[in-house]
Amino acid sequence: MNKIYDKLTTLDFAVIAIYLVALLIIGYIASFKNKKKDETLFMAGNSLNWYNIGFNMWGTNVGPSSLLAFASIGYTAGIVGGNFEWYAFVFLLLLAMVFAPRYIASKVSTMPEFMGKRYGKSTQDILAGYALIKILISWLSLGLFSGGILVRQILGIPMWQSTIVLVAFAGLFTFMGGLKAIARVNVFQMLLLIVVSLTLTFLGLREIGGISALIDKTPANFWNLTRPASDPGYPWHALLLGYPVSAVAFFCTDQSMVQSVLGAKNLKQGQLGVNFIGWLKVLALPMFILPGIICYVLYPNLGDDKLAYMTMVTNLFPSGLNGLVICVLIAVLVATIGSSLNALSTVFTKDIYVNNINKNATVKQQINVGRMVVVIGCVLAVLMAIALDNIEGKTLFDIFQSILGYLAPPLAVTFLLSVFWKRTTKLAVNLILSAGSAVSLFVGMLNLWIMPPNAGTGKNLWWPHYFLVSFYLFAFLFVSAVIISLLDPNPTTSAMNSKKDSPDSGIKQNDLDTISDFVEKTENNSEFVLPKTDKQVKILFALLGLVILSLYLIFNFH
Repeated sequence: MNKIYDKLTTLDFAVIAIYLVALLIIGYIASFKNKKKDETLFMAGNSLNWYNIGFNMWGTNVGPSSLLAFASIGYTAGIVGGNFEWYAFVFLLLLAMVFAPRYIASKVSTMPEFMGKRYGKSTQDILAGYALIKILISWLSLGLFSGGILVRQILGIPMWQSTIVLVAFAGLFTFMGGLKAIARVNVFQMLLLIVVSLTLTFLGLREIGGISALIDKTPANFWNLTRPASDPGYPWHALLLGYPVSAVAFFCTDQSMVQSVLGAKNLKQGQLGVNFIGWLKVLALPMFILPGIICYVLYPNLGDDKLAYMTMVTNLFPSGLNGLVICVLIAVLVATIGSSLNALSTVFTKDIYVNNINKNATVKQQINVGRMVVVIGCVLAVLMAIALDNIEGKTLFDIFQSILGYLAPPLAVTFLLSVFWKRTTKLAVNLILSAGSAVSLFVGMLNLWIMPPNAGTGKNLWWPHYFLVSFYLFAFLFVSAVIISLLDPNPTTSAMNSKKDSPDSGIKQNDLDTISDFVEKTENNSEFVLPKTDKQVKILFALLGLVILSLYLIFNFH
């Protein structure tokens, strides 16, 4: 019989019932109370404050895989998983200071729309299609798959049953309330996640005898953030070179992550929200990684490292609190899947439906289409999660990082060049997003399915670490984009260079006043100057940077 299910008592079920009712009430109030007449599902009426943005981004980022994967890394390798949270500071800073001002100033709802305003409709269409695929694979399917694993561990039910229940519940919020409901509910859910996870860590440390006893009973390298280049799991040079490719695409260009910033009241609130998620990421060590390290000491013969988190729960939480753990699982699932479904419906509705099918769509028509996409997305996510359940040979965390690593290079190249190099041409961007994406996805299929590193041989074949493969793809596409731009016989570097009101013009002449509401033109009127970042934002990011630097010094030179 399933250990956790056997431990559930009447009190556990009561806690779960109270939580679900509270969740529905919060979602209902957020969705319908003081709702504006023209408010849609997508941008929350540009009403989000910094704490809504921070909690929602964190809730989207801290999917169900975090509870499972970070504890798994802690069990097998120690705190090296902290790199995935603390190294992210650099790219959160990039989002806040470089990308967010441009996104908000352009008044866009989606990333394809932003690129469309730069290069034109064809670029927007290509990126919209790629964004839909990315959201379906890297967010919905993987998030639902990892959540299904956890629910299967708890209740002992088949994957298809657990995924259907989970996606139906998360889809309900997106269907009814959209981003506003998700963001409001996530504040409540993430506070619950913090309380439960820190409680689990506290109980584990008390069982062992404190931090000093934990350090004495674990290998010395468990407390180093960097591992040798020969380390098969997380070599330092692979993380240093490959992680930025995924991080730029993930934090700076991914619709699911950036959409909360786009729904901000203003630029300052958006930047403060990004800063807030950085502070929340500092908690990764005590909340997600330490439980795995503690499990290594308490239960060294676990067998399957994916069971580390739930093993701690089963053995340390007193009767009655297991229901609260299930509530946490529901919280992170609703956060990740709900935000992903909302991003999926936003991209399809804004970039496909309105841009190509019904340019004069009313708000009501857009909401109806968005809800239809939510339902279809739920069905596809369940089918893909069941298919992922048949993949063997990689941990859940490595599957997620590998897939993101192969989806990321085209996005990272095109967005970075578009922002930092004005000579980047439309032809280069379109080719990288289309042909370059095909190359990246093909290499990913070779590595994950067709010719995996250990396919029946027990050897690594000729594959380098998947992060290095991602970096090599990025470098190849980056150089290709530069060469194409320089050799382009008819360089188009901006949609504004296109013929006025042409079918492929992303920014028409009468759109310029709208964009200039948030920016000022330079003296020669050739460029836009972005508004200055508030001093408070700069101070908070400087403090966060000092904290992150201190953590790296402490855990590498202790």
